[in-house]
Amino acid sequence: MKRVRSNLKLMADSRGIKIRQLARDIDYRFETVRQMYNDDSKQFPRDLLDKLCDYFDCDINELLILVEE
Repeated sequence: MKRVRSNLKLMADSRGIKIRQLARDIDYRFETVRQMYNDDSKQFPRDLLDKLCDYFDCDINELLILVEE
């Protein structure tokens, strides 16, 4: 079975960005960013994905990854 997973933790950690700072930088609710960072999100808000892709200058397939479980 394949599942969509957040790659936000790896992306932020590799750049030394703390999630509180990230939430402030993109002007988004900390709790929602934290859930995505910890891969606890049940769904991914489209506006959050847009902001994160802009912030990290990445494509959606770098932010969300499909993994075999």
